[in-house]
Amino acid sequence: MTQPKNESPAPPADAPASSATPTVAATPSPPPAGTASTTVSSAAAGSAKATGEVSIGQLVQDASAHISTLVRGEIELAKLEMKSSIRNAGAGIALFVVALVMLVFAMTFGLIALAEGLNAAGIWRWAAFLIVFALLVAVAVACVALGIYLVKRVKAPARTIATGKETVSYLRHSRSQG
Repeated sequence: MTQPKNESPAPPADAPASSATPTVAATPSPPPAGTASTTVSSAAAGSAKATGEVSIGQLVQDASAHISTLVRGEIELAKLEMKSSIRNAGAGIALFVVALVMLVFAMTFGLIALAEGLNAAGIWRWAAFLIVFALLVAVAVACVALGIYLVKRVKAPARTIATGKETVSYLRHSRSQG
């Protein structure tokens, strides 16, 4: 193997490293496209290993291992991020439930206060509570009517069903031919 003219040879492996003498590692350059075949005789393979060249099969194996490691790492990162997000979402939902329960209790006292206010305005006590009851029934009926209207507007996902049927048909057709 020949060394470039402007650079000094690399020191032996057992020599101490010195910053005064730069070392240059021989890196194989790939052959130009279309100039060399990928098959190598055993003698050429032996000389390739001696000069530090790596076979294409080894490169593919290394790339596959690196991609596999990268994908596993990305999956682990996604799991960690999702775990944190789910924990935060769970805590947020729990706080919303607590707030809703508190609102229900507050509404009870608010409705009692409304009835007592009507009583203080000169309406008989029983009539004041009956008015508040009628108001609650009217709100409940309006919510049910709106809910029924919205549920009737729900339709099947026609495009999703159509593409699903097309996919199944394509897979059946391709399996019967292959």
